[in-house]
Amino acid sequence: MKQLSNQLLEELVEDSLPYASEGEVRPVIPFYDATKKDILGVTIWTGEESFHAGDQNMYVPMQSTAKIVTLMLALNDFGKDRVFEMVGMEPMGDFFNSISQLEKHNIDKPFNPMVNAGAIATSALIKGGNVEERFERYMQFMKRITGNPDLEMSEDVYKAEQANGARNRSLAYFMQSTGAMIMDPEEALDLYFRTNAVMMCTDDFARVGYFLANGGREPETNKRLIPPDHLRTVKSIMLTSGMYNSSGQFAVEAGFPLKSGVSGTIIGAVPGRMGIGIVAPAIDNKGNSTAGGALVKSLSETLNLNMFGVTDSEL
Repeated sequence: MKQLSNQLLEELVEDSLPYASEGEVRPVIPFYDATKKDILGVTIWTGEESFHAGDQNMYVPMQSTAKIVTLMLALNDFGKDRVFEMVGMEPMGDFFNSISQLEKHNIDKPFNPMVNAGAIATSALIKGGNVEERFERYMQFMKRITGNPDLEMSEDVYKAEQANGARNRSLAYFMQSTGAMIMDPEEALDLYFRTNAVMMCTDDFARVGYFLANGGREPETNKRLIPPDHLRTVKSIMLTSGMYNSSGQFAVEAGFPLKSGVSGTIIGAVPGRMGIGIVAPAIDNKGNSTAGGALVKSLSETLNLNMFGVTDSEL
């Protein structure tokens, strides 16, 4: 196992960047175009040190990485039993924004909180008197777990989410028809769009990963903000469903909880060791960053991060 350093990260970024050619940048995200295709940045945060390489200062919207934070808040507010009355916890072998899985299997709730339908349903489980209060709770929680008081939502990304949200609206209203929504679909969608539009860089993503890896403790005070049983739930679902329908491959080849977003973001949480934040906008047809995914696998192999690695007793 090699020693983690900025130089090592730079070498791994250089080796992984060519994989960007296998993906495409999602043009519906404001300021995303072909000029962003060859961007790859990473931060690793161990709690004592941070390591950086590549384009680590580019701010991008959270997109689907927000789903793990929404799930944490929903679990805190309502508990596991109530949350999983509304959403399932099983992997889904279809695209993240699929509506067919809701209908053709004759189910009345989404497969898991990491697909769009599941995240919209869990957004409805964040407590607050209105959308503004719920989003303010989300933002205050994000600022605490990242240690960044300057996090903001992009109005441009938020408006783009609304303008391009027809499929997500169809998911929300279908769930209303099956009883999987406990609030007005438009309010749940509005909160979902807002969380997707929060802008972060690799350092912020890595801090979210470290929060999960470090027992759900606030970095400034070391106070536990999320109970251990809720953390186990979130990390387990990340492992089985966090990389869309490539989750099984990443569970085998990386071997630690991950969550991707279509902005080319990846959050990794290596329990007890580190948080990983990656930005690489070129994504494959499953919604995962191509260069970022290659980097995750290289990091796992180089730093021996796979939780299921061979132990001495197995040799």
